[in-house]
Amino acid sequence: MAVGFLVVAHAALLGTILPVASDEQWLWMGASGIVGLGIGDCGLFAAYVVMGPRRSVLVMALSPIFASLGAYLMLGETIPTWAIVGIAITLGGVVVVIMEEEERSGEDPISGKLKGYGVFLALVGAAGQGIGLVLAKKGIDLYPEMTLNPLSATLMRLVLGTIFVWLVMLVAGRLPELRKAIKSKDGFSNTAAGAFIGPFLGITLSMIAVTYTEAGIAQTLMSLMPVLIIPTVWILYKQRTSWRGIVGAAIAVVGVSILFLT
Repeated sequence: MAVGFLVVAHAALLGTILPVASDEQWLWMGASGIVGLGIGDCGLFAAYVVMGPRRSVLVMALSPIFASLGAYLMLGETIPTWAIVGIAITLGGVVVVIMEEEERSGEDPISGKLKGYGVFLALVGAAGQGIGLVLAKKGIDLYPEMTLNPLSATLMRLVLGTIFVWLVMLVAGRLPELRKAIKSKDGFSNTAAGAFIGPFLGITLSMIAVTYTEAGIAQTLMSLMPVLIIPTVWILYKQRTSWRGIVGAAIAVVGVSILFLT
């Protein structure tokens, strides 16, 4: 669904159905799609199933670390000391917010073995998303005189990521389950809305972010989801956040402020 949205947008805004790019650019963006969207998202979704969303998102807060290390090793990016301080403070605030939600989440307790398995899957998700972002930046900046358009970069990532996921589904014999799922009107409409907001708008904006700043900083800002969702649940669901959640959000804002001032 997201590929469909992107193809229409790409044709309307850039005049071609598929991006005009070199084989090497397709290679890097394809690797990014497979690592970040194929492997990374699959690890995250599997962790959701095994140990619940709160615990999974807590581990996913490590993704900026993987992005920073990957950018240092693959791109030679170095992050200034104050930016590292900002990243640490931001992640600390995110962890405080997530821990506050964890206490009130009502998730069932799970065994240590199952939690260990869930943590491993979430780490796969965090590493996949962080390293996938670095691979995308490599492809975007491959030719300094011809930076890849963020919309093209997003479409390239999703095309290869989608092919990878479909191949995995085919090998795993999951196509019959997909045929059943498509018959659900609510599931279909909700998935379409999620594809538009997440992979279409969200990943395109993440490609714009990584084009103009370091991968570690971009991934840190994208890890603010647990903080940014606080006013949403206040307005839509009348759920009040405790003082710990508010303090965590304030800490994260301070960390982001340091990043922008660096």
